[in-house]
Amino acid sequence: MKNILHLLLLVLLSGAAVAQSRENQDPFLTKSLSAESIREVFVRTSGGPIAVSGVSAREARIEVYVRPSNNRVTLSKEEIQQKLDEDYELTVSVAGNKLTAIAKPKDPNFNWKRALSISFKVFVPQNVSSDLKTSGGGITLTNLSGTHDFSTSGGGLNLDRLSGNIRGRTSGGGITVANSKDEIDLSTSGGGIKAENCSGNIKLATSGGGINLSGLQGTIKASTSGGPVRGHGIKGELVARTSGGGVVLRDLSCSVEAHTSGGNMDVAVAQLGQYVTVSNSGGNIQLELPGEKGINLTLRGNKIKIDALNNFSGQQDEHRVTGKINGGGVPVEVRTSGSITLALK
Repeated sequence: MKNILHLLLLVLLSGAAVAQSRENQDPFLTKSLSAESIREVFVRTSGGPIAVSGVSAREARIEVYVRPSNNRVTLSKEEIQQKLDEDYELTVSVAGNKLTAIAKPKDPNFNWKRALSISFKVFVPQNVSSDLKTSGGGITLTNLSGTHDFSTSGGGLNLDRLSGNIRGRTSGGGITVANSKDEIDLSTSGGGIKAENCSGNIKLATSGGGINLSGLQGTIKASTSGGPVRGHGIKGELVARTSGGGVVLRDLSCSVEAHTSGGNMDVAVAQLGQYVTVSNSGGNIQLELPGEKGINLTLRGNKIKIDALNNFSGQQDEHRVTGKINGGGVPVEVRTSGSITLALK
């Protein structure tokens, strides 16, 4: 009998927990935007994430989610409304084709132990511009074209299917960008960066993690002070720098400049661009180049190993190689305090 009572109690508690979880996941407020012509999105919140997605006009809407910032506290919808009325200014409005969504405390000296997490999910037509800022969560942008300027101090950036002028900053999370194009400028002080299937002028910077690049085309500048750089399938021009890790770049069809102060380097160029410059201060370098192309070769290292050097004219010893391959052409310069291994395929 006791076992049955315990089982019933567990079922009741589980049902209550599920109901509470569902209540927290449901929007506190939903406002339809299907009758509006939205061209700009302006969002500010200090306590939660922001998401903006491109959808058809009939699906346009904004959803507001509110929950206690302390996950161990549960509040009813009526209690949340009371705290909003007492402590917050919550604005959701449309004027002049601009959607404005703002959540902020009324008192600048607000007791953050009583804070709410207020987040926004915005669904608008694809061709909009956005200005987004939060200090308490991540930012997600999906299926949009236009000018997008966004920042967070407390979460990551997740970007997919964007085009236009894209500028994002975070101090507290990683960055993922995929299937995007045009002007892309992203930086973080607290996480790694992953970029795949993107094109255009791409600038990526982090002070606290590694960088992974895949399937990029255009002018790409990637730098980190705290991790490795890895890349595959890059076309156009690539500048990759790190002060705190190794560099592995494969299947390159581009001009390439790569540097590290703290690790080994493995660079494989399938198709030469206008130049190849590879250097480090604290490791060895392996470089693979197409052997049938004209190259102006300059190598400087503690020890140099070359599998085969055909059609070469110039000077060569254990520490230095200077000369031309196949009559000369693309400048290739490699410098390191360690060893260099060159393979011509």
